[in-house]
Amino acid sequence: MGTPRGVAILCFAFFSFWSSANALLSPKGVNFEVQALMGIKDSLEDPHGVLDNWDGDAVDPCSWTMVTCSSENLVIGLGTPSQSLSGTLSPSIGNLTNLQIVLLQNNNITGPIPSEIGKLPKLQTLDLSNNFFSGEIPPSLGHLRSLQYLRLNNNSFVDEIPESLANMTQLAFLDLSFNNISGPVPRILAKSFSIVGNPLVCATGKEPNCHGMTLMPMSMNLNNTVDGLQSGRPKTHKMAIAFGLSLGCLCLIVLGFGLVLWWRHKHNQQAFFDVKDRHHEEVYLGNLKRFQFRELQIATNNFSSKNILGKGGFGHVYKGVLPDGTLVAVKRLKDGNAIGGEIQFQTEVEMISLAVHRNLLRLYGFCITPSERLLVYPYMSNGSVASRLKGKPVLDWGTRKHIALGAARGLLYLHEQCDPKIIHRDVKAANILLDDYCEAVVGDFGLAKLLDHQDSHVTTAVRGTVGHIAPEYLSTGQSSEKTDVFGFGILLLELITGQRALEFGKSANQKGAILDWVKKIHQEKKLELLVDKDLKSNYDRIELEEMVQVALLCTQYLPSHRPKMSEVVRMLEGDGLAERWEASQRVDTTKCKPHESCSSDRYSDLTDDSLLLVQAMELSGPR
Repeated sequence: MGTPRGVAILCFAFFSFWSSANALLSPKGVNFEVQALMGIKDSLEDPHGVLDNWDGDAVDPCSWTMVTCSSENLVIGLGTPSQSLSGTLSPSIGNLTNLQIVLLQNNNITGPIPSEIGKLPKLQTLDLSNNFFSGEIPPSLGHLRSLQYLRLNNNSFVDEIPESLANMTQLAFLDLSFNNISGPVPRILAKSFSIVGNPLVCATGKEPNCHGMTLMPMSMNLNNTVDGLQSGRPKTHKMAIAFGLSLGCLCLIVLGFGLVLWWRHKHNQQAFFDVKDRHHEEVYLGNLKRFQFRELQIATNNFSSKNILGKGGFGHVYKGVLPDGTLVAVKRLKDGNAIGGEIQFQTEVEMISLAVHRNLLRLYGFCITPSERLLVYPYMSNGSVASRLKGKPVLDWGTRKHIALGAARGLLYLHEQCDPKIIHRDVKAANILLDDYCEAVVGDFGLAKLLDHQDSHVTTAVRGTVGHIAPEYLSTGQSSEKTDVFGFGILLLELITGQRALEFGKSANQKGAILDWVKKIHQEKKLELLVDKDLKSNYDRIELEEMVQVALLCTQYLPSHRPKMSEVVRMLEGDGLAERWEASQRVDTTKCKPHESCSSDRYSDLTDDSLLLVQAMELSGPR
């Protein structure tokens, strides 16, 4: 009898272990999150194909575009803003129970909000603004006890606001403006609440509970104030009070108008936004937090020099600790009033709030005062690739390959999956950061430029780091996606050699001619001379050959000969490299004319020491 009982116990233990290990798997062996996301994809119409790599047969969705995962490979973010998506939002979104952020703003999605969205206990940010959602606002939204930021403005919602929204104690921002909502307005606890542009709400102004009709926090009890004025007062007193209030309001309007004219006269330059207008919609980009300057002073020990993580042309980066113990990196621009500083501030805030991807550095928040501009990022415990290549323990070969692939995926998102497209313009090891798990995160978008669909390139003042700048950018000031591809090729060589771009060229007495040197070693089949000496023989010879080939393809002199980042990602994943390399060799031997430079000779001239004056934007170290 003992043996069957022991077998039963073992079977039960095995079943329990198997069940926990496959908690995300359905009875058919399909990941629940994959099923839910495919349900969302099937109900949407995707004219630009941004969801094309969503594959129902995938094991997990963490490599999909527009999807963000946690370190445990759980889907925590879904961000598809401004992608011209139409169709409806599937109820299957309720099965993504780990979601924290949903950004679907500026699309053409129709139909009701599925009530199943109320099953997301961890949801903190929900932005469905500027779509064509209709029907009632589901009362189930009141179940989202962790929700802090909710935007439903500029849709076609009807009927009354659910009373359940009044019980959301964590809600800090709620915008229901410009819909067709009617009926009384419950007392919303959100600090910032707007319901303007709904003509059926408080049409006469005499209805009870008319909150949120102005862009101001509804923290005071307006009902009590009105009741106090109406109770126990004779009619003459009411008229006197009404007259006094009207006169006071008129005086305030005149005074306010005068102050605006005075301010505009004094400040001819247009500010990023009015820092006093706490309800301007640009203040609440995505789920960014607005920090007080005093908070960041305390977090960084008054910006102590001991907390400096890196220095760059626009400012310093400091390590900080928030009151809840969260480690952050605070980027303090050198001159908050300078044009360059403000341009970078606006660029970074706009682009980082638009770009949501696991391989891109996200922004926690910002601070803006009349004299200061600060950005707050997550702290990257493993620092930058540049610092880790010089540190101990040595980055092993497998980690270097994983870093290359992660950085490539981040750049692919910026170039081909983000709308509008983004050019980084300073791709290098110092700007690739590493999280706790050595996952590559592309950082420092301060030099990036938004690229509209109509433009193929951007012409601007040359900024970047010598040794990483593409030749056409140095000579003409024109940058494109292929400029980033060139920088990525140099990054691959840095990962292989463990040295900075200018260092390993000079160490071989090949001043500036980095690519000629690498090409010569490749032709002589002596690639072991390239490999970081700290790796010794702990690398894969075939993978080394492939990575060098990808680097050489990315750093071809003519931009048109370089691959796109989507092709680079496929080649790093082992798809299509042989064909592309063979084709490039045919081009080198057949199409290179005497007057056309097919090698890096001209690039070698452009990277002479005289060009070291090009402004180098380098923020090395943990961010």
